[in-house]
Amino acid sequence: MPESIKAFIDQLASPTTVIVLSSVLLFALLRFRNIFASVPFGVISLIAFVGFYVLSMADEDFRLIVTKGDNVPITIMLLLLGASTWVAFREMKRTDDAVDAGETPRCVVEGRQKVFVWPDLVYIELIAAVLVGAFLTAWSVGIDAPLEQPASPTNSPNPSKAPWYFLGLQEMLVYFDPWLAGVVFPTFILVGLMAIPYIDTNPKGNGYYTFKERPFAIGFFLYGFIILWVVLIIMGTFLRGPNWNFFGPYEYWDPHISVPLVNVNLSEFFWLRWLDRPLPGSILLREAPGILITLGYFVAGPAIMQYTLFKKYAEKMGPVRFAIFAILFLCMVSLLIKMVLRWAFNLKYIIAIPEFFLNV
Repeated sequence: MPESIKAFIDQLASPTTVIVLSSVLLFALLRFRNIFASVPFGVISLIAFVGFYVLSMADEDFRLIVTKGDNVPITIMLLLLGASTWVAFREMKRTDDAVDAGETPRCVVEGRQKVFVWPDLVYIELIAAVLVGAFLTAWSVGIDAPLEQPASPTNSPNPSKAPWYFLGLQEMLVYFDPWLAGVVFPTFILVGLMAIPYIDTNPKGNGYYTFKERPFAIGFFLYGFIILWVVLIIMGTFLRGPNWNFFGPYEYWDPHISVPLVNVNLSEFFWLRWLDRPLPGSILLREAPGILITLGYFVAGPAIMQYTLFKKYAEKMGPVRFAIFAILFLCMVSLLIKMVLRWAFNLKYIIAIPEFFLNV
């Protein structure tokens, strides 16, 4: 691969660009889902993904990152996630086309057919278990377990990373106080995803693939799962290097690189930089700008949503369900906003009250 292309990809691997491009690509996928669901697009995407990996393997730094024992599953996860998403959108297109033509969707007809647990279901499960067992056996023989030296407080690994399924949480810890990133937001994410069927009580689309009949539920779930979870895992796995600095996929993970970052709270921006005054002694006065912005965001935000983009959903849901949806949606968007503010302006906390361990 030419050095100019690798340098360009390394520049695109900045955190802001990754999140923005991922969001744009997801919205484009939903908007042009019929193109995405076509067989030529699926084949071209698979060839591009495999070709990118094959060409990139010639780069030593890229190869060292992706071939680590605990990073190989992430590559497989990306391939399986893309394939399963493509299959789901292809089935959605078939169902929506059949409904538009006044026909009964194929998946609905097949779903009404009954089969016996024995032997139909058990045979399928047995074959799947044998195939997965063979795959895991070959994997364990070909790839060493990512075991390191015994834990020692005097010799910590750099970078020190959580298991891959916790890397999203570890990435959120960079931008939020531990009680928010480790307790509040994971709870909101899990509860929010589980609450989608109860918030959007649209009876259509139950038991079969469809997008036109459930655009809100599908779009909301995909953004929360892919952008705010899978992309964070990818960033933590492939882009976070020594000292928790960001590195491009073709950059050497130099442990001696130290990026000087001066993270500043909103109160310091407001009083010291903008008004050129010392910080007030009163906690409430000092954090008044952040408190007002946060209250305005969560008080005015639902009202703005109700009368603009989500007017139709507000009428269907009713005030209680829409208020729950609005709070969950604003919390989800706040994660994205806080990440961009940290990367663009080194903003640490909007509300910083360390005296009472309250940092937002």
